[in-house]
Amino acid sequence: MIVIRNVFQLKFGKAREAVALMREGLAIQKRAIPDVAFSTRVLTDVTGPFYTMVLELTVANLATFESYAPRLFGDKDWQANYQKLGLLVESGHREIFTIVE
Repeated sequence: MIVIRNVFQLKFGKAREAVALMREGLAIQKRAIPDVAFSTRVLTDVTGPFYTMVLELTVANLATFESYAPRLFGDKDWQANYQKLGLLVESGHREIFTIVE
């Protein structure tokens, strides 16, 4: 199993708005790829850098994620949502981990 963590460093004071857009994005994801074979979670900071939001995906392997990505990223509603989210983000990065236990 693999965990993919998309870490977004949000603009000051934009966490609530970003979380709402992320929830909308996850609803779009469920509609665009209803047969999805991975789970998702949205996390926000308690400690560390302020205004951090993480989209965490758990997948069997990277090939699973790669097989769904074109359908999701090609969805017009998802693209519009992600464009709005991008306006709230200062920076970001992706972390990919193998689940050991």
